[in-house]
Amino acid sequence: MKNHTIEQFSIFISVTKWLILSSIIGVVIGASVTLFLKILQFSEENQSLLPFKHYYLLPFALVLTVWLVKKFAPDAHGHGTEKVIEAVHKKSGKIDLAVIPVKLFATVLTIFSGGSVGKEGPGAQIGAGMASFVSDIFRFSKEDRKTLVICGIGAGFASVFGTPIAGAVFGVEVLIVGLIRYDVLLPSFIAGFAAFSTAQYLGIEYTYFNIHFHQEIGLDFILIMQVVLAGIFFGVISDITITMLKKVSKVIEKLPMNKYFKAFFGGLVLILLSLFVGEQYFGLGLGTIEEMLTVHNYSNIDIPWYSFLFKTLFTSITLGVGGSGGIVTPVFYIGATSGHWFGTIIGNDQVTFFAALGFISVLAGTTNSPIAATIMAMELFGIEVAHYAAISVVISFLMTGHRSVFASQILAMKKSDLLKIDMGEDIGHATVGMKDKDKNTFNNIRERILIKRKKYQEKMKSKK
Repeated sequence: MKNHTIEQFSIFISVTKWLILSSIIGVVIGASVTLFLKILQFSEENQSLLPFKHYYLLPFALVLTVWLVKKFAPDAHGHGTEKVIEAVHKKSGKIDLAVIPVKLFATVLTIFSGGSVGKEGPGAQIGAGMASFVSDIFRFSKEDRKTLVICGIGAGFASVFGTPIAGAVFGVEVLIVGLIRYDVLLPSFIAGFAAFSTAQYLGIEYTYFNIHFHQEIGLDFILIMQVVLAGIFFGVISDITITMLKKVSKVIEKLPMNKYFKAFFGGLVLILLSLFVGEQYFGLGLGTIEEMLTVHNYSNIDIPWYSFLFKTLFTSITLGVGGSGGIVTPVFYIGATSGHWFGTIIGNDQVTFFAALGFISVLAGTTNSPIAATIMAMELFGIEVAHYAAISVVISFLMTGHRSVFASQILAMKKSDLLKIDMGEDIGHATVGMKDKDKNTFNNIRERILIKRKKYQEKMKSKK
């Protein structure tokens, strides 16, 4: 009985500790991210004051962004969330304070000038940076600092998109593929809700979508099969997105010129591309996303089927040459537009529904966060979507394989029993291959097919 009392009292102390700490951190992060979002909103609202197209500034803005990051905060490079994951795994959550103002200004500069990036990565990095700063002030232990920085990821995500539960789960789930740290769930939930509530109180307005989806029949087998196909399709789209981001980054890295020339010519290439494919791929693209997720007459929508490919290309170039911003908002654009295309292909009258599925399924596929994506579907689109969303999300997550837009994610599971992987390695360095036994079986089957094919061709030749 005495041990039980000690156990319960210890848990009570721990819960009380994290209720207080997480609430404070959540409020601080909510206020910090609100400042970032307000500045970003102000800058976008004043783009029209320029005597020319705002994206004509992109080459110069990218050069300035590269200089700012290199000079004052090298850890602010990239799309934010990746650097926070790296800090959690390799630096016990330690983040340089200079990252916060540099990331804020660099991202606003990139998006104002038309860079195709998102706002959630900077939100997460600003949130995590504030958590690290507070931890240093009060001299918290390395483990407590790491926990608070993880809370910062989720709280930043929650206060940017208005999804406190999905944000909290995303912050925990995105660190390790196949493993969730349950000890961080309570702090993450509290920080996420506190940040979301603070942002709302300070005037941030969020968009939620009524896609008018409901089941008229208790069990719709045709729709279920369409959702399964959609999951496979979104897995392929996720794989294309990850591949293009990596390939473009490698090509840019190998170019024989310094960073500033790369940044300038990268912006120039995007301007030239816009002359042929349109200017809708610049910036956040929230207008297009909202259009895809709004129920109306789709004959009035003028968006080509290949929109997701050009959005991926614009984002790849922007980030590849040194632009500052997140990757998730472009992923939402890619998912919503590819989902819309899928819905029009199969001729379903629920085109908005499939755009919504693409929105969260490509998120799951590119970031390995199926649970957060499913919860996000419920928070943004309603509970009726949940079971269909879960099917599409998990299939997309599996179809993408052991890959991610976040190379610092640690692998703690394999997505097929036929594969062997380096458990505990980050995705950027892990090797994935087929088991020797299964590889031999696969090779034998392939050889038999080739032999039969050869015999068939010889038989056809002899007949001639």
